[in-house]
Amino acid sequence: MRDDTGSLQAALRNGVLLLDHNPVAAVEQATAILEVTPGQPEALRLLGKALRKLGLAEKAAKADLAAIQSTLRSPDIQSARTAIMTNDLAAAERILRTSLSRSPNDVVAAMMLAEIATTLGIHPEAERLLRQAVSIAPDYPDAKVSLALTFFSQGRLDDALTTLDGVIADNPKVIVAAATKADILAQTGSYDAAAETYRKLLAIIDDNPEIWLWYGHLLKTMGRQSESVAAYRRATALNPELAEAWWSLAELKANKVEAEDLAMMRRSLDRLVAPAKRLYLHFALGKALEDRREWEASFRHYAEGNKLRLDLIPHDRGAVSEEVDRSMALFTSAFFSEHAGMGCQRRDPIFVIGMPRAGSTLIEQILASHSQIEGTSELPDIPHIVQSLVARDWQNKAAAYPAVVADLTAEEVRTLGERYVENSASKRKTSRPFFIDKLPNNWRYLGLIHLILPNAKIIDARRDAMACCFSNFRQHFSRGQTFAYSMQDLGSYYRDYVRAMDHFDETLPGLVYRVQHESLVADPEREIRALLDYLGLSFEESCLRPHENARPVRTASSEQVRQPINRDAFDLWRHYEPWLDELKAALAG
Repeated sequence: MRDDTGSLQAALRNGVLLLDHNPVAAVEQATAILEVTPGQPEALRLLGKALRKLGLAEKAAKADLAAIQSTLRSPDIQSARTAIMTNDLAAAERILRTSLSRSPNDVVAAMMLAEIATTLGIHPEAERLLRQAVSIAPDYPDAKVSLALTFFSQGRLDDALTTLDGVIADNPKVIVAAATKADILAQTGSYDAAAETYRKLLAIIDDNPEIWLWYGHLLKTMGRQSESVAAYRRATALNPELAEAWWSLAELKANKVEAEDLAMMRRSLDRLVAPAKRLYLHFALGKALEDRREWEASFRHYAEGNKLRLDLIPHDRGAVSEEVDRSMALFTSAFFSEHAGMGCQRRDPIFVIGMPRAGSTLIEQILASHSQIEGTSELPDIPHIVQSLVARDWQNKAAAYPAVVADLTAEEVRTLGERYVENSASKRKTSRPFFIDKLPNNWRYLGLIHLILPNAKIIDARRDAMACCFSNFRQHFSRGQTFAYSMQDLGSYYRDYVRAMDHFDETLPGLVYRVQHESLVADPEREIRALLDYLGLSFEESCLRPHENARPVRTASSEQVRQPINRDAFDLWRHYEPWLDELKAALAG
């Protein structure tokens, strides 16, 4: 029965009623609505469904995409995005669920709710919402790519790759699908397959600077430095204003930034407006001028790049200090006595923690050169566990680490440890009995790590404060590390890290083994023998030659560890000392 009230909602309802038995009339109804209210999302979604029923998939996909683009401009979606950016996830969820209740076929609202669920570690809910989005707009590749990432977050690698392969088969030119597949393959150690994915994409879309940039990153990880340089140079040739490619070139020791390159970077800096692009050029120029020993000019660019980065993603140093205070209060000798015998008893994880740029990649490379130890790089699993614990009570703004750990039952503690070991298995490629997780910032979760994995070995990579902090200041990180872009934040973060380590040294003597970077470089054999003694492993000569280990390295130190152990950059910070008074004061407290 038709509803002739004349209202927009009535017209939409009439169109829906026509879908099953007369899709041609439904197309006409949707078209009539759009003539009166151009860009109306519900009418566009109705048009897409009707066209799909008529077998006009390409036209249906265009209607779905138009509906999505229109929805992105709606006030509700804009308000929800603002709430997400300010980390008010509860407000964002309320807005989006209200929007979805009014428009159950709103793909954008479903995907944004899934984004919130993923942020909170509620992956089954994210999967449900993304499946809903895919069913509404089956030809929208972004929804399927997001679904694949959700599968991957749940350890379902085959489901993730199958989903991405489906998108690529439907449209090989969907860059985001191929790039996501390559990234997942690289994260799981399938580097050759990741490289092949990029090669196939480049065969279809040859002159795309972003693809050459991403391919360059992968080649650098694989140790194919000259090919990496060529890929980055191809990217800059195609787009001289691709700031990240210039930064990547400047970072490579295998590449020498020429005077012509400097001139091009400076011209690009003059033209670019977006801070997110400009900061890459400042870091690139800082490194290029550092190589030329133009210390003051180099520092000015580093400082400006850091300022731009901090403006985009502020850091709350007080929150870190408060978290450390709470950890020290909770994780006492009495706490661990009460929880003795709990957790997963597996002995295979070796955690390397500490500050970034403190030598953790070198330690990993040394240990991964031992026949009994596999290097798996920086695993996200411990932060994901913390995230999931907070997510259980996510609408309570007071829910935070480490309080979420305090009341875990013995069964929950054991399950979390087993979950960590199970999730890490997908990143392992050998049958070696031990593996390394070298995510430096896991120092913040040391209490949880020992609780759920009491037999795991823990190594603290320590470096001189000034050298370590300045190395962070001059490094642009692809994600995280918000503390690294301000000297005050750096000093505060380093002090919090040291006092947390001091607390665990006192609370659990002998648990953490400290490797001082300067001592390791000064006398490698002595320090490596002592480290292997701590791990209960025999000494192997190969550990003295970590640069011969051809394993892929994904961190900022990938090039350094391909060189023999040396003192390079030991005193680099001293060239910048005239401008580091603020850092000295911050470290002094």
